[in-house]
Amino acid sequence: MLLALVEHGFGLLVTLTTAAGTAAVLVLGAQHVRSGALTLGELLLVMAYLAQLYRPLETLSKNLSQLQQSVAGAERAFALLEQIPEVIDRADARALGRARGEIEFRDAAFSYDGGRCVLQGLTLHVRAGARIGIVGRTGAGKTTLVNLVTRFYDPTSGAVLLDGEDLRRWRLDDLRRQFAIVLQEPVLFSTSIGENIAYGRADADAAAIEAAARAANAHEFVAALPQGYATQVGERGMRLSGGERQRIALARAFLKDAPILLLDEATSALDSHSEELIREALTTLMNGRTVIAIAHRLSTLRSFDRIIVVQNGQVVQDGRPDNLLRKAGAYKSLVDLEFSRLKGIGVAA
Repeated sequence: MLLALVEHGFGLLVTLTTAAGTAAVLVLGAQHVRSGALTLGELLLVMAYLAQLYRPLETLSKNLSQLQQSVAGAERAFALLEQIPEVIDRADARALGRARGEIEFRDAAFSYDGGRCVLQGLTLHVRAGARIGIVGRTGAGKTTLVNLVTRFYDPTSGAVLLDGEDLRRWRLDDLRRQFAIVLQEPVLFSTSIGENIAYGRADADAAAIEAAARAANAHEFVAALPQGYATQVGERGMRLSGGERQRIALARAFLKDAPILLLDEATSALDSHSEELIREALTTLMNGRTVIAIAHRLSTLRSFDRIIVVQNGQVVQDGRPDNLLRKAGAYKSLVDLEFSRLKGIGVAA
């Protein structure tokens, strides 16, 4: 509100100044015309020149506020770029080729603000090539668990291991190359489809990009576009549908060919046809990889090896889906809740 008030006040001041200047010239000019020092035509010519002079000044005054906003935005952007990351390489960090994909949490705890622990005393072992589903209510700590695996954060206490070594022993660039991530809302950049697919592997050629798109069931719709893989997706990929954006994200994961796949509600909020195409692609993508999937729709985890139920930052249940379903506990409560919701939708329909 203060910014709007200043902008409008400045505009009013400029307008009043130009009006007062024009009026002064007109009064003085009229006196000169009456005294014979100027002709009427010469006065009109001066007024025309004056109007041409004021027009760019008014434009400049309007652009000053936009310029100030841009300067402020640039200052914030540079301040962000100059920040030192909290997670950095150690001096003795080692190179990592291709990991097997074995992940382990050893009494790991984490707090965002140094106060309440989001995760506490988490001990978990995921063998290489296993498919693990993580479920729990909102705020239970599921996403934080994945953030520790990718080392977006370091644990407050305890350790997270990859192939038997603490994540902090590996170089960050090498570590991040071990993960392919598919989110509920895929991150696409305002560039071409081909460049978005190649984001995970910048040296990929056109043949590799097309092969990844075919594997993700994306080639058919991309080939039908007028510019094919050169088609611009727009800001955040808004020129594509939700299912198309998700298949582009899957193609990126295929191209990266990382040993560990992280999924966060990758098939939710899609129509049935798009979901089926993505399920087919995901089934292929998961082969031979360690998979950790966060899901609220428990039906998507039926083929997984294990289900981890997280509650208040701790693992409260761990086992095969069918075994957990036979026991009274958090997992069965979540399944019953989902069944009731689906049943309610069916009754309403």
